[in-house]
Amino acid sequence: MSEIKIEHETDGRRGSFFIQEGAKRFAEMVYVMAGAKKMIIEHTEVDDSLQGQGIGLKLLKELVEYVRKEEIKVIPLCPFAKAMFQKKEELRDVLS
Repeated sequence: MSEIKIEHETDGRRGSFFIQEGAKRFAEMVYVMAGAKKMIIEHTEVDDSLQGQGIGLKLLKELVEYVRKEEIKVIPLCPFAKAMFQKKEELRDVLS
């Protein structure tokens, strides 16, 4: 995989931050909206080929940047996201 580009898609209720090349998604952080200003992170998945590169954290940081701009609060149900929020104090301002 050449350059890592994180994309975002949403239908207003569900969405994800993801890395895709061609038709294959190599990494994805999936969320669902619980109202206009509350987001639940449901699931994070990173392909084995990208393991150990901090990709999950990059997805989370992209999500955090987005919710800060939109003034959305986050509930991390995903075990990975929950662990990252516990480790990274600088991201916690977005927690609900």
